[in-house]
Amino acid sequence: MSSTDTGAMDRHWIKTRNLTYVVLALWALFGIIIPWNAASLNSFSFLGFPLGYYMSVQGSLIAFVALIWIQNWMQDRIDDEFGIE
Repeated sequence: MSSTDTGAMDRHWIKTRNLTYVVLALWALFGIIIPWNAASLNSFSFLGFPLGYYMSVQGSLIAFVALIWIQNWMQDRIDDEFGIE
């Protein structure tokens, strides 16, 4: 293995790791922080439901599915950039 390959693998890992950190931070936001603050959001309503309840029940599920899709799409772009199949 040449030093060029090692450098490319290191850059690939750095980009993959940073993507994982961002996704985990967003996951914590939608899974912990927003539900924790649901009581303060309940003063607003969305589709007839208190906003805190809606964000905890429906909004978080939508965010999780979107995060999975976006992470997969971005990881494919990173893999394509470094020629990994």
